[in-house]
Amino acid sequence: MAIFGNLGGLFTTDMAIDLGTANTLVYVKGRGVILSEPSVVAYHVKDGVKKVLAVGEDAKLMLGRTPGSIEAIRPMREGVIADFSTAEEMIKHFIRKVHKRSPFSKKPKIIVCVPHGATPVEKRAIRQSVLSAGARRAGLIAEPIAAAIGAGMPITDPTGNMVVDIGGGTTEVAVLSLGDIVYARSVRVGGDRMDEAIISYLRRQQNLLIGEATAERIKTSIGTARMPDDGRGQSMQIRGRDLLNGVPKEIEISQAQVAEALAEPVQQICEAVMTALETTPPDLAADIVDRGVMLTGGGALLGDLDLALREQTGLAVSIADECLNCVALGTGKALEYEKQLRHAIDYDS
Repeated sequence: MAIFGNLGGLFTTDMAIDLGTANTLVYVKGRGVILSEPSVVAYHVKDGVKKVLAVGEDAKLMLGRTPGSIEAIRPMREGVIADFSTAEEMIKHFIRKVHKRSPFSKKPKIIVCVPHGATPVEKRAIRQSVLSAGARRAGLIAEPIAAAIGAGMPITDPTGNMVVDIGGGTTEVAVLSLGDIVYARSVRVGGDRMDEAIISYLRRQQNLLIGEATAERIKTSIGTARMPDDGRGQSMQIRGRDLLNGVPKEIEISQAQVAEALAEPVQQICEAVMTALETTPPDLAADIVDRGVMLTGGGALLGDLDLALREQTGLAVSIADECLNCVALGTGKALEYEKQLRHAIDYDS
C-alpha cells in the first residue's frame, strides 16, 4: 500500500501560482518553485485574428520592439487581470510548461494569490481564467498572508507581524496575527510606477525619451531610495531619443538623479506603512516594535529602501531572504499545509 501511496505522489499536479504584474511564478506541490517568467504575451495579428507567438521570457524581449503585425502585451496590471483572454492564454502556457500530461494525471488544483485590495469582480476574473486554463478547482489566497508565510514569519502566533510586499503593480502593507489579517492596505505603487517615474524624470530634466526596459535597467542597476552620501553616487550610461532634435542620444545618469526620480513612489510606500502603524491596535504595535517590519517582493531589492523606511518609522526593517519568491513560496506552503491554513484559502465552492 505504501508503494501505491508514493505512486500517487508522483502524479500529483496541484500547483500554486503567483500571478504577478511583472513576473509569474509557479510552485508545484512537492517540487517547489519550478517556473519564474515575465508576465508577457506576444501575439501575431493577421486579418484581425490573434495567434500566440511567444509567452514569458521570449515575449518580454519583444516589448517596445515589435512591428505593426506583432503585439506584446502585459495582461496583468496593478496585480489584477487587465486583459482577460491574454491572461488565460498565459496561464494555459505556464500550466502546460510545468504539467506534463500522462494517462495517470488529472487536472490540477490551483491556488493563486491576489492583492488584498482586489474587488470581487477582479477575484472572479482571476478564478475564471484559472478554471478556463484547465484547473479542476481554483483557490485564492491574500497576497500579504502568502508573503508572510513565504518569509517565514510566525503568523499563526497571537503576536503582531508586519509585512510590506512591494510587487510590480502594488504594494501590500499588512499586520497579521493568529493566521489572519488584522489590518491591510493595498496601494497601487510598485516596480512599474518606479519605472514610470524614471521615464518621466528623464523626459522633464534631460529631454530624453527612454523605454520601459531601459528604465527597469536603471532601477535594478543603480536605483536607490535615498540620496547618496556624496551627493552623486554611482553612474551609468543610458541611451534614448533626444526630444529636441529627434535623434538617438547617450547620456550619463547618476544615483542622485535616480533617487530624485524615485522620491515620490518611495514616499507613497513610506506613507502606506505609517498609516498602517497608526491604525494598528496598541498591543500589536508593541509586538511590531520588537519584531520590526519585513520587506518582501522585488521592490524590496531597491537600494537603501530598508534604510529609508527605518528613518521614517524608527523601526527595525529587514529584507526577506528570498524576497522575489516569497509570495510563490507562501502560496505553495498554503497548498502543502492546506488543512492548517484552510481558513486563508478561498475556494470557488
